[in-house]
Amino acid sequence: MAIQSSRRTFLRRSGLAVAPAVVAGGAWTVPAAAQGTGGGVPAALRSGGELDKYLDKLAADDSFSGTVLVVRDGRPVVERSIGYADKKNGVRNRADTRYCLASVTKMFTATAVAQLAQRGSLSLVDPIGKYLTGFAAAVADKVTIHHLLTHTSGLGDYMQLAGYFEESSTWTTPRRMMDGTLRYIRTESLAFAPGTGSKYSNSGFHVLGSIVEKISGESYYDYVRKHVFRPAGMTSADFTLLSQWRSDSRFAHPYPTDASGKRYDALDGDMFGVIGTPAGNAFANAADLVRFVRALNDGTLVSTTYRDVFVTPKYPMPTLPAKPGLPEVINFVGYGADSAIVNGALITGHLGGAPGLSTSAEWYPGRGWTAVHLGNYDPTPGANVNQELRQVLAS
Repeated sequence: MAIQSSRRTFLRRSGLAVAPAVVAGGAWTVPAAAQGTGGGVPAALRSGGELDKYLDKLAADDSFSGTVLVVRDGRPVVERSIGYADKKNGVRNRADTRYCLASVTKMFTATAVAQLAQRGSLSLVDPIGKYLTGFAAAVADKVTIHHLLTHTSGLGDYMQLAGYFEESSTWTTPRRMMDGTLRYIRTESLAFAPGTGSKYSNSGFHVLGSIVEKISGESYYDYVRKHVFRPAGMTSADFTLLSQWRSDSRFAHPYPTDASGKRYDALDGDMFGVIGTPAGNAFANAADLVRFVRALNDGTLVSTTYRDVFVTPKYPMPTLPAKPGLPEVINFVGYGADSAIVNGALITGHLGGAPGLSTSAEWYPGRGWTAVHLGNYDPTPGANVNQELRQVLAS
């Protein structure tokens, strides 16, 4: 498959918790969870249990490559790393491998907005024209921060705008990535009047990142590093440059499949820009995402009041018919962190997916569970690790 066409295909398909634990492939400490419940380890999560067997099958079939971490009340219960971070150089995935997070990144952007709202630096009903120029009046005056956070602005996906694929591959600095992407978004027409519909919007979250820059006086990347990653203790997390992703053995390479089903290293081509954006593609290892969940829930990053404002459901999504053998899932949209009800259990967090990337970071309020899966293969129905985690933890 030609590199240029694969980049176009890739972009169009993108959606874009104090107990020490030493595990194979590295040592790290997971901080205590915010909401402890106690209780033993379910049989399905024990060695040789349902989840273990499921992951064994995926490993044998080579249908999942990545890291799975399940924590209860601050203590790791399941920790598995499967496959290779870099096949060419024989580097295996480890507990401390850093993965591209895809749209899990949106929770960091929403946290930054929550911090600014808590400080009184912005209001959730402010129109974006209060902070940013260059938009048509129908956008600047009518689209609010609330609309952006809930995907109800009418804005869509900047990656599908004509010319974005080609030009973004030439940008060589984080500043050009932020400014260039915003320039494209300013040309978008709204798919519907703000607040009258819903459409998943990478463009909306990039605009939120630009508002964070305007209010804080810092680059979006520096703001998140200083005010989200650092206070949460996320020592591996960053917005990493493409050059380091390609060369640093601590990072997992994404392995999509081509038209024939053969896996290839997406970093050999130009699928990715010089750096991620407020909509996606920050990097972290699994333990640092558990730290983020803990810091979001215990008042470290925002007050518990603003946490509740941001992570609680804002509106329901249409419920799809349950698949045979699987429970019905009721989904809700929040402010950057979405929610689902599975088997009567509330689950909160965010998923991410793109060719060669499959990610999730979710917690179970009142149950003490935090579950993270980070993969460097395509998300597929046959290797839906997040779905399996939900079935086991919500039972």
